[in-house]
Amino acid sequence: MCGRFILRSDLSTIKETFDVEDISTSVPQREDFVPGQDLAAVIQDGGRRLVRLHWGLIPFWAKDRSIARRLFNARAETVAEKPSFRDAFKKRRCLIPVDGFYEWQKTDKGKIPFLFCLKSGRPFGLAGLFEMWVSPANETVHSCAIITTEANRLIEPIHDRMPVIIPKDKEDNWLDPTCREQSWLRSMLTSYPADEMNKMDVSVPK
Repeated sequence: MCGRFILRSDLSTIKETFDVEDISTSVPQREDFVPGQDLAAVIQDGGRRLVRLHWGLIPFWAKDRSIARRLFNARAETVAEKPSFRDAFKKRRCLIPVDGFYEWQKTDKGKIPFLFCLKSGRPFGLAGLFEMWVSPANETVHSCAIITTEANRLIEPIHDRMPVIIPKDKEDNWLDPTCREQSWLRSMLTSYPADEMNKMDVSVPK
């Protein structure tokens, strides 16, 4: 799963890294993002836009927003078929800028957190899906989920899952809402190369 991440990079760095053309939100910077909070995301809407989304996806057909509490991750193996995610997977994909993500290792003394980042030190984009939901009271909520896949060999001793990281050379295709070739999209949902990542001991709130 991916339930905690970090974003330290400022707006100018995010704009440069992800070739953002239009900014409609500030970039919240936190040492520990958790589901239920708002985050910054990059979408393709004419050009690349930086928008604010609620972390926890609310499908357009949901009766209320409580479903978001359990839809903050989508599994790569089933994202194209699950009713909660399949429509967004076809045409509403996004990137979640992060500087790293946390995973916890279970030990006899409790859970120990580790932070996983790129060796380059640059921010990177997690594969996400987004939706627009309108409540019975006519409130509009824009929300998202992060896609996970099998862990690479660096993360596997800590956790069996990791978020999907979209490589720079595949970002255009991932974001393009007209790109709907299922086999091509699924081919991006693989674990990121372990030799391009670092693992660090950290201390974060439980």
